[in-house]
Amino acid sequence: MKFKDIYFSKTGFFSIGIEEISGNYYISIPVSNRLVDYEEYYKLDKNIYDKYSDSLDDLIFIAEECRQRLRDDDLFIKPGSDRGVPR
Repeated sequence: MKFKDIYFSKTGFFSIGIEEISGNYYISIPVSNRLVDYEEYYKLDKNIYDKYSDSLDDLIFIAEECRQRLRDDDLFIKPGSDRGVPR
């Protein structure tokens, strides 16, 4: 997988981008476990991306759902046993 950020929200601490191999859009959030800081990448429906393309910062509601683990079915890579917590 090759993730390329298109937008970063400085206030909401999330990124929007495209996974270049599949062409799927994503939203990512920073997380940390006891060993490392990393990002979790969640698939983002193209219709939602298109709807908010002029105001991507408004997608903070999706980032919050990711932080609450309500969108785990949309993860590109399922987390291991030492899953990080949102920062």
